[in-house]
Amino acid sequence: MRALISVSDKTGIVSFAKELTQLGIEIISTGGTYKKLKDEGVAATEVSEITKFPECLDGRVKTLHPVVHAGLLAKRDNKDHMEQLKDLNIDTIDFVIVNLYPFKETILKDDVTWDEVVENIDIGGPTMLRAAAKNYQDVAVIVDPSDYEIVLKELRESGSVSLDTKFYLMQKVFLHTSNYDTLIADYIRKERKDYSFPDTLTMTYEKVQDMRYGENPHQRAAFYREVGKLKGSLANAKQLNGKELSFNNINDTNGALELLKEFDEPTVVASKHGNPCGVGSGKDILEAWNKAYEADKISIFGGIVAINEKLTLELAEQMKSVFLEVLVIPSYDQEALELLQTKKNLRILLLEDIKTPQSEEAYDLKKVNGGLIVQTIDSKLLEEDNLKVVTKREPTKDEMEDLLFAWKIVKFVKSNGIALAKDKQTIGIGPGQVNRVWATKQSIDHARELIGEDVTKGAVLASDAFFPFDDCVEAAHEAGIRAIIQPGGSIRDEDSIKKCDEYGIAMVFTGMRHFKH
Repeated sequence: MRALISVSDKTGIVSFAKELTQLGIEIISTGGTYKKLKDEGVAATEVSEITKFPECLDGRVKTLHPVVHAGLLAKRDNKDHMEQLKDLNIDTIDFVIVNLYPFKETILKDDVTWDEVVENIDIGGPTMLRAAAKNYQDVAVIVDPSDYEIVLKELRESGSVSLDTKFYLMQKVFLHTSNYDTLIADYIRKERKDYSFPDTLTMTYEKVQDMRYGENPHQRAAFYREVGKLKGSLANAKQLNGKELSFNNINDTNGALELLKEFDEPTVVASKHGNPCGVGSGKDILEAWNKAYEADKISIFGGIVAINEKLTLELAEQMKSVFLEVLVIPSYDQEALELLQTKKNLRILLLEDIKTPQSEEAYDLKKVNGGLIVQTIDSKLLEEDNLKVVTKREPTKDEMEDLLFAWKIVKFVKSNGIALAKDKQTIGIGPGQVNRVWATKQSIDHARELIGEDVTKGAVLASDAFFPFDDCVEAAHEAGIRAIIQPGGSIRDEDSIKKCDEYGIAMVFTGMRHFKH
């Protein structure tokens, strides 16, 4: 039996090759792998001796030869195949141990050149892997060093690799090569700045971890990350404390982070079940925390908190008495971290580039039965040139600041969504209602119940989409709300504008909606 070995990742390859030779298997190898094996005392034959053809074109052509591929693809139980090999004086190859040029590692390097990228597109490797995998019943093909011991164990025990194991190894090959080709195609798309939706969509992700379960205990789940420089993303966070992140932790924390990125000033976002439940901005992060916490002391229990300034000891002392599932921070004072690490179940995530936004061309994906709907992320907040005061009364400077604050919040509230704010603090949020007036009334009721009966007086209201009727204005007026921001665009806009003028409420249209389903 013969084995062809050509690996970029040389983890464990010397000991594996030595065991193969001890089991009577002849080693064929190429380039740097051949040199390493020889240097380590492993008997090996260079592939050019088998093909009778030298490596050429700076190593671009080594194994692309009929002697190699006929030895891989010949079906051992096909009499004609075996007679043709005999006539051509070609021997079979029974094992292929190949992993590919480090394309991913190359594109992740700083200041990588296009020539470097192109030279790390492997041609011969994938061709051998696919050939061997196609003929899996006769060839054991190993692409992952973690599978070396599985193969050796079966060879030691029975002298061969089982068909079931070969089938498993075949599957890994096509997963590996499809991932490799997808990385290449995606890199080229980005280099060309081609942001169109392709006719066929292939994506690749790397598993970070299996999870105990998904949204509910009866669902299986895992966390995967994109390949690339993921500054500011949850996939790049370093966990400093607490249990493993759950499916719901990751989903909810991501929502809190994306809202936090809308703010430059010190801000705290508290989130529950994918919706913000308390958001505050202030002159410092402690003031921001106090606002976010006071906004909804009930919902923050067991919630997610993300902050965009350093975790200080003073802030940690305030947080310590609150039960939180996850806390995301960009930096910390050591004594503050040590204090919160006494809460063993609190998951503390360090994300140094917490303010870095996603690319505007990033995809937002939603699985539907039998398909996938794909869109670019909702990366815009509003176009300032499109802001339009449509009422007789203009908002005051303070009201306008609160309107823009509330607009950032409502962008991340499930539709139909309403956000109430006052002094850069959320005071009431109405998420995910089937009609807008219910969302409005819910946000007002929550504000009064959680903070105080008069808290809505002088507040502002943001709506993620237009008012279909003037009933939301009526509800706002009854609560003492002084200014409203909404997209506009309803055929009944004039009804809402007139009602605002009647009550002296300022209304601003953004011209941009933010449905979040």
